[in-house]
Amino acid sequence: AASLSPAIAGCVGSGSIQSCSDSSGNNYTVTRMGNQTIVHGYNASTGSTWNQTSTRVGDSTYTRGFDASGRSWNSTTRSSAGTVTQHGVDSDGNYFNNTYRTNDYPSDDD
Repeated sequence: AASLSPAIAGCVGSGSIQSCSDSSGNNYTVTRMGNQTIVHGYNASTGSTWNQTSTRVGDSTYTRGFDASGRSWNSTTRSSAGTVTQHGVDSDGNYFNNTYRTNDYPSDDD
């Protein structure tokens, strides 16, 4: 699954549409509309693109996307009572299922 790189150098734009680039020349476009966030990414070193769409409904976030090879993946993340559960199918077709305590949940800041 794709995620925003912690090496983002800067973003321009409003809160609903931003264009970001990092120190490696990678570019990301982030569009926020209501409960949905769409990210399109470009990898400068490979020339490949990827995308993901996340939709938040209540305490759940449904994310689907395509990796740089065009393979689809999806995940569902749910937060409840100090626990985060995440399950889905990665871009290799493998099912995953993880449970974290809220304090241990991996973030983009790691």
